[in-house]
Amino acid sequence: MSAVQYKSAEVDGFKVFYREAGRKGAPKLLLLHGFPSAGHMFRDLIPDLADDFHIVAPDLPGFGQSDMPSRETFKYTFDHIADVIERFTEVIGFDRFAVYVFDYGAPTGFRLAMRQPTRITAIISQNGNAYEEGLSEGWNPIRAYWQDPSAENRKALRAFLAPETTRWQYTHGVTDEAAVSPDGYSLDNFYLARPGADEIQLDLFGDYKSNIALYPAFQDYFRKYKPPFLAVWGKNDPFFLPPGAEAFKRDIPNAIVRFFDTGHFALETHAREIGRAIREFLKR
Repeated sequence: MSAVQYKSAEVDGFKVFYREAGRKGAPKLLLLHGFPSAGHMFRDLIPDLADDFHIVAPDLPGFGQSDMPSRETFKYTFDHIADVIERFTEVIGFDRFAVYVFDYGAPTGFRLAMRQPTRITAIISQNGNAYEEGLSEGWNPIRAYWQDPSAENRKALRAFLAPETTRWQYTHGVTDEAAVSPDGYSLDNFYLARPGADEIQLDLFGDYKSNIALYPAFQDYFRKYKPPFLAVWGKNDPFFLPPGAEAFKRDIPNAIVRFFDTGHFALETHAREIGRAIREFLKR
């Protein structure tokens, strides 16, 4: 089994922390995490795939061990996050790669694919949405903030940052809560509790509307380039619904869609099954 290494890259003065495993020269796979997590969410998947792939899993700007500059010096938008991750791939020499996207990692990864389609060899989306029908009513408080970015509506979103909400995101929809390690959500809550992290996350909630606005462009990319596509979806996700997974087949008819009886953080309970699906898909 390939050992995981923990590294940092300087990206135009910005420190991006990342996990790396696998043999140089093997097919490349970039793993992009979501809210409110970091690269540690792939702690079970990376060892499972590292014998076959060269894997890199960065912490997004403002998350995990990557730099978290103040909002005054760094604009926390999904466009800017994608800029940093795009440069990161260039700095570490990830020229052509498959990308695994989850939650916030999806609008990040889809931006990369849309900007430089020839660099993307395949896409795996685990509860990473690009269609309106994939959005549940759980988004209503955030939608209210998009329509009226008042202090009151911003304050209402703080419920999403509460420790019990993070735990709920991990355990909602799983068949056995005892199968979910507390390590993941406890570490996420540690990062969320850092000074200034709350306002950064609220900024990103506000900017998420930029991702919805790009859905037609993402879909145009899917239709035009038809990248090899695998959706592996926790079917009980309270935020991203199964119709969002099925919708990829509308634009990529050969897309493979697999559902698992679990929630949003599907890797917490189904890392082995998802790893097997990824290996079969990428080797094909």
